[in-house]
Amino acid sequence: MNDNTVPSPCVRNCCLNEEDVCLGCFRTCAEICSWSQASGEQRREILRKAAQRRKLDALKRGIPGNKH
Repeated sequence: MNDNTVPSPCVRNCCLNEEDVCLGCFRTCAEICSWSQASGEQRREILRKAAQRRKLDALKRGIPGNKH
């Protein structure tokens, strides 16, 4: 059962990197595909992981003060 109270982080900038992670929302291809069927708890976990990936990407690219 999905939970529509947790909105999709999609920013309509879909481009997958070499690890199949979207450079727009930082979800994996598998997470994007499973989003519509995910429960609220699963969606929150996906968002948590995506936020971690976004921070790691910013660190790798040397982007200071990235608050996403």
